[in-house]
Amino acid sequence: MAFKPLIGVTACVKEIGLRPYHVSGDKYLRAVSVAAEGLPLIIPSLADLLDIDELLHNLDGLLFTGSPSNVEPFHYQGTPSEPGTAHDPQRDATTLPLVRAAVNAGVPVLGICRGFQEMNVAFGGSLHQKVHELPGYMDHREADDPRVEVQYAPAHPVAIQPGGVFAAMGLAGEIQVNSIHSQGIDRLAPGLRVEAVAPDGLIEAVSVDYSLAFAFGVQWHPEWQVLSNPAYLRIFQAFGDACRQRAAQRR
Repeated sequence: MAFKPLIGVTACVKEIGLRPYHVSGDKYLRAVSVAAEGLPLIIPSLADLLDIDELLHNLDGLLFTGSPSNVEPFHYQGTPSEPGTAHDPQRDATTLPLVRAAVNAGVPVLGICRGFQEMNVAFGGSLHQKVHELPGYMDHREADDPRVEVQYAPAHPVAIQPGGVFAAMGLAGEIQVNSIHSQGIDRLAPGLRVEAVAPDGLIEAVSVDYSLAFAFGVQWHPEWQVLSNPAYLRIFQAFGDACRQRAAQRR
């Protein structure tokens, strides 16, 4: 049986009943398993207990997932969120230092939606909290429809920027993506390279320009029905290839 790289998957802290749980979405774990061909391992949001160096020493890759919660604005000197905005301070305390340490250690990283935004904030960038309220921008939120397949349907194209990670994957110059977010990149962090943009100019994908390993983030959700979408699948395959390379070097 072929060896599978060990890929950490970040977790949100959720109240279920009266107790907090560390949870990660099924679609992310399945995409790691079937598309990246890795062994997923949920990483709890326990910043005060995790030894990041020891954790990274034992991992071949890290997937930073999406979430209903938003990064708290004080992390990027933003204005306070409106009342009722979902936050996850335990996740922030874990993922922001973790993504910086992973890139510095040469551990392959893939950020999705909130994970993409975490990458930008972790390296010194900022976020728009409500893109749909800004002049000149599209409404990037999901369709107002209870059917998940409608919410995750292709919503708009993104233009792939030449000479970057996407181009190296062999993808077309434009691909269709889903759109399920209200926040987006405002100020791009130093050291991040724009990989794709939406028709309104919103940054939709980035890479860490100086990283020694795969370090890539997308604003959309390529984990959704990943095996039936060639572009989404290629992202996870490239991530999986990088994780296998790390595993071979580590062992």
